[in-house]
Amino acid sequence: MTSAAYVLHSRPYKESSALVDFFTAQGRVRGVLRAARGKVGSIARPFSPLELELRGRGELKTVGRLESAGIPLLLTGEALFSGLYLNELLIRLLPAEDPHPVMLEHYGLTLQALAAGRALEPLLRAFEWRLLDELGYGFALDRDQHDQPIDPTALYRWQQDIGLVPVVQLQPGVFQGRELLAMAEADWQTPGALAAAKRLMRQALAPHLGGRPLVSRELFMTLKESKRD
Repeated sequence: MTSAAYVLHSRPYKESSALVDFFTAQGRVRGVLRAARGKVGSIARPFSPLELELRGRGELKTVGRLESAGIPLLLTGEALFSGLYLNELLIRLLPAEDPHPVMLEHYGLTLQALAAGRALEPLLRAFEWRLLDELGYGFALDRDQHDQPIDPTALYRWQQDIGLVPVVQLQPGVFQGRELLAMAEADWQTPGALAAAKRLMRQALAPHLGGRPLVSRELFMTLKESKRD
């Protein structure tokens, strides 16, 4: 069966093959790409829309056919590192062969927006939020743990498996109600909303990433530091 696909990661395998993680309509799948150093190998690169046919019934399949399905998206600089970050999130969080067609579509649109030079932070926050929601880890941004409307003048902290909990005193890691309401509406003009969204997504993603840091995030920070120097 042929499926739309993107390459998430590829590494050499045996003498001339590659072990490739694909994001498809059937979910994240892994396949052996034979003759990876030839023409077909040049097609199997990240951020390129592909048509993929896999063979085999086990977890590790064989690539039967791989063809280009559109113009490869050119990502450079911070957009490139952002694309690598998206790929790493999908590899780390998506269960194998768990279909998420809506997420696949959103991924393709996000790549197009990155290639077009759109602002990075809103795109990354929207992708993180959509991924959490797709995996069943989403939570309300406009209501607290007691299903009460978020008060724009109040303070809240995020708690895993519970959601947003009202707090009385200012403490590290808390969020202002007006920031949360702005996030719910994707209103990034509200002062502090975008920075708060980044903190909230890091808190919400951390339990599902385990203790291992994201390589792409560390590379991104290194790039930013080198630019400042």
